[in-house]
Amino acid sequence: MSKHRRAAKVDDNEKAIRDALIQIPGVSVAPDHDDILVGYRRKTYWIEVKNPDCVAKDGSIYPYAIKPSQKELLENWTGSYHICWNLDQILKIIGCYDDQ
Repeated sequence: MSKHRRAAKVDDNEKAIRDALIQIPGVSVAPDHDDILVGYRRKTYWIEVKNPDCVAKDGSIYPYAIKPSQKELLENWTGSYHICWNLDQILKIIGCYDDQ
């Protein structure tokens, strides 16, 4: 058995979201942290990026799309942890719309 962790599957929209975020002045992005860490105004936001195909018409995420570990984080993590599927959601979470 390997000591190295296997890379997690990256959702199709994650790269486009990361690329858009790094173009915004004052925003930093660290990928590969299950999924991305976004820094803005000296705060860190832990963002799990999901494919929009995992989202129902009512805006809820299909239960099969959330791993048990992610559900536990949503329920128990006392820091900033969010599940998003588009750039606008992330910009609202970090408060970046205030600057535009």
